[in-house]
Amino acid sequence: MTAFVVFAALLCLIVLAALLRPLWRDARGVALGIGLITLLSTGLLYRLVGTPQALDPAARQAPRTLEEAVVQLKAALARDPQQAEGWALLGQAYLRMEDAANARDAFAKAARLAPDNADFLTEAAQSRAMANPSRTFDAEALALLEAALKADPNHQRARWFLGVAQRQAGKHAEAAATWAPLLTQVSADTAASLRKEINAARADAGLPPLAEAAASPNSVALLTVEVALDPALAERVRLRPDATVYVIARQPGSPMPVAAQKRAASELPFSTALGDADSPMPTLKLSQLQEVELVARLSASGEASRQEGDLESKPVLVKLPADKPVKLAIGTR
Repeated sequence: MTAFVVFAALLCLIVLAALLRPLWRDARGVALGIGLITLLSTGLLYRLVGTPQALDPAARQAPRTLEEAVVQLKAALARDPQQAEGWALLGQAYLRMEDAANARDAFAKAARLAPDNADFLTEAAQSRAMANPSRTFDAEALALLEAALKADPNHQRARWFLGVAQRQAGKHAEAAATWAPLLTQVSADTAASLRKEINAARADAGLPPLAEAAASPNSVALLTVEVALDPALAERVRLRPDATVYVIARQPGSPMPVAAQKRAASELPFSTALGDADSPMPTLKLSQLQEVELVARLSASGEASRQEGDLESKPVLVKLPADKPVKLAIGTR
């Protein structure tokens, strides 16, 4: 820092000497006054709007531990506390450190700064429940989940946690009604488990169980995919709260998917089933192919199309219908 100040002052003197040289012969006092005012105003301006701490090598060093990353992130948020993404990242870091109280506070700030972000609202509600000694959703957490579903009616985690909160409050019929739309949004295996939870809630409310849904040709699973992060990658990468995983089946040699599913990265590792219902194209279904290429993509931006920085699993060629689950590891080299 000292060396920088000395060098900057010397450079200013050289520049001023060149610029004020015409005045030196006839008006030395004026030249000295201008030079002094310029040096003082430059130093004051840098002090007010500059970043002196950026000159410190320790401040520029990449964090080596999660604790160091938290310290640097807190310092950045102290300088600019209006960063919703920053508060959400801090909340994720605290969760990994098993510090539920600080995670709750960080996510609460993210939710206040981005009141229409369903992910932040859901994380704020979940971390609030985790910090609660009874591990239950209080009235404020319930309001956060309702706001999340208002912002995104298809947000699966918000809908699930809202049902849990309603069950905890003894509102069993409401919980069953909250969970019911998820049956058409999740995989067949998950839907079977969810149906049991819904029927348990309905039983506690004195209602009959749901009627069994008739299987349609489009609902038949043609292959099951198990998706996980490569262990080496999982150890060094912290996922963004809004990161997304796309599970894609495509014709070999073609970039266009014949079946695709979108899942939250926070669900990793997970298992899912693909069938004709997952086809984005009405003219080509998964059941029309004899083999497909499977890949899982981790998208930091949440965009379906591949972006710079996205991570993918190694493509796997599979004959249909597959009799065993296909394992995909994102980040494997």
